[in-house]
Amino acid sequence: MNGFLVIFITQQNRRHRGKMLGDWLVDLAKDMGLHGATLSTGIEGFGHSGKLHSAHFFELADQPAEIRLAITEEESARLFERLEAEDFALFYIKAPIEFGTVGRQASHDQNTEQRP
Repeated sequence: MNGFLVIFITQQNRRHRGKMLGDWLVDLAKDMGLHGATLSTGIEGFGHSGKLHSAHFFELADQPAEIRLAITEEESARLFERLEAEDFALFYIKAPIEFGTVGRQASHDQNTEQRP
């Protein structure tokens, strides 16, 4: 299958509609019927402002967070249309990919396996 790898990058402490932004994005992907989303936190990073974001011993809220989705072109169009209506700015990376499932159980597990 061809589609896109979409990666949203934010900080763990950003909130939207009463939730952490990363959690909100994962929930949105699920509500939209997308086939999977993965939320990961990073140790350290910096963005366009040059400000360093990192996980500290006493404060984890400022650490970087990534939300990854492997989605079709149609799913990508629906997702970005939906996000344009929201009141936030969010950095993303969108790259064309080929994705699928391999292995002897691939055809059996295809409907139950979560894509990243």
